[in-house]
Amino acid sequence: MGHSVREREMKDLESKYIQEGKDERLNLLNNMVDARACYKPSERLWFRGVRSSKFRHVYGVPAKRDKCYDNIKITKNAHDSQFCAVNPKFIAIVTEVAGGGAFLVIPLDNTGRLDFNANRVTGHTGPVLDIKWNPFNDNVIASCSDDCTVKLWHIPDGGLSRNLTEWLVELQGHKRRVAYIEWHPVAENILFSAGFDHLIIVWDINRGEAINIIDRHPDVIYSMSLNRDGSLLATTCKDKKLRVFEPRSGIVVSEGICHAGTKASKVVFLGGTGRLLTTGFSKHSDRQYAVWSQHDLSNSLACETIDSSSGIVFPFCDNDTNVVYLAGKGDGNIRYYEFVNEAPWLHYLSQFISGNPQRGLGIMPKRGINTSTCEVFRFYKLHATRGMCEPISMIVPRKSDQFQEDLYPDTVGTTPALSAKDWISGINSQPLLISLKTGGGITTHKPRVYKPPQSIPAADVNTKKKFAFLSTETIPDYRPIDPLDIEKSQKTSNNQSTKIHQLQQRFGHVTIQPTRCSTQFYELVSKFGAYSNVYKNNAPLNDNKIMESVETPNNEAELRLAYARQTDELRLVRRQLANSQVRVKELEEQLRKLQNH
Repeated sequence: MGHSVREREMKDLESKYIQEGKDERLNLLNNMVDARACYKPSERLWFRGVRSSKFRHVYGVPAKRDKCYDNIKITKNAHDSQFCAVNPKFIAIVTEVAGGGAFLVIPLDNTGRLDFNANRVTGHTGPVLDIKWNPFNDNVIASCSDDCTVKLWHIPDGGLSRNLTEWLVELQGHKRRVAYIEWHPVAENILFSAGFDHLIIVWDINRGEAINIIDRHPDVIYSMSLNRDGSLLATTCKDKKLRVFEPRSGIVVSEGICHAGTKASKVVFLGGTGRLLTTGFSKHSDRQYAVWSQHDLSNSLACETIDSSSGIVFPFCDNDTNVVYLAGKGDGNIRYYEFVNEAPWLHYLSQFISGNPQRGLGIMPKRGINTSTCEVFRFYKLHATRGMCEPISMIVPRKSDQFQEDLYPDTVGTTPALSAKDWISGINSQPLLISLKTGGGITTHKPRVYKPPQSIPAADVNTKKKFAFLSTETIPDYRPIDPLDIEKSQKTSNNQSTKIHQLQQRFGHVTIQPTRCSTQFYELVSKFGAYSNVYKNNAPLNDNKIMESVETPNNEAELRLAYARQTDELRLVRRQLANSQVRVKELEEQLRKLQNH
């Protein structure tokens, strides 16, 4: 009996301890929940796992050998620019030449092995350092050089038929060599140039004048970039500072220390987000990128190390897809990231790896890519070890052949949103957009030639009156025709034809024809008759200047071809004349020898 009571007491104690243990564990759990609630983060943490993105699986496809541009003597200049510029019509590549500077201009579909003696643009007296196509005129390209000048060139639609030495406009203002040039993304005829004299000059190319000179850099300028509407200009400098300017006034909006390394840093605006991306080197020479707010450059929003290579990293931003590409000079890798509007600001996607290092990269404007293969970006890679330019397409893998609306939002077109005068007066505007579904592959078919106005010499006043008379509009006469006048005209024409036949009978081997030059002259005068206002605005009066000042590209191309053809004929005639003179001397010598014998 006592034994059973004791067992019962033991069971009661055991159940009591179990109940107390449960209560303690419950209290501990409650305390843990309360503690986690107390330390709950104030804002949502970004997701560190696999991030969903339609550009996550973008891959690069190099072109086949027959679609590359081979046998090109690419420049070996150590300057850190791309040496390549592309648009939907042409590709331009800076070449290695002895003395002076030159670059090739090839129609985009002329792939394969290039002729060694292909025609070039050869107007610079020093090595060419940078080239850029006009975004609103696919036939006009700007180049800057060691000769301290910036020059604009007009390329005919079929490409160069001979070496081009005559420029449209020459911009002189830099005291030392000109390193980089950039076109304004919205306003027409506005060009930026940065030189080794620590100056950035804003040009109005239509007038050939400088709008503003930005003299706020104490050392060499490494790069410059304009935002989407062209209202702000960002630069990196050898003094390790990143600056944002208002380009019309030259006022510094913000500045701050960029990368700590001694090598060159590059900058690009990230679309219309109000942020910038810079690439450079750390103190330990590691390559890195940093994201900045354009309003506050005192501290970066994010800074990450890329790798420990030694080549300069160039950033290329795709404003339509929010993807930025980082390509190193001297290696074959192209990394790409997607930028967003919250931390960490940049998400790594993938990379294109190649064993062939690159000397420079040209990028195709969005209107020139192939939407049927889901291509979102296209590079033109200049090989560092062999003379070849290789297209590389960045493709989103999708099975459908239909137009992908989410991959191709409206992009920048070929029409400027502002004139140079409007932009100089302080007006800003977003670029005019086109749809890639209906306007893909659009090019400018009627390029305009810009010539600065020139004063007319006093000796040409008489010539001006002659051309003004020839270019006046013909007023039709609707009076009835008199039968007597018809008979007179028929008699006159019969008499003229009779005289011509008589001359042909007398000189049977000579054909009487009207002169070719006079026929062409009157044809050209009739073609340009409607443009009489050209001669009223103090335009040059010799033939070449008149041809260039008229703003009709098709007629101007015909004039240039006619001029080139006549020049070739004159050259041939001179050569024949020289040969005939040599032959006459030889015959005279033979005759003298025969007489002596």
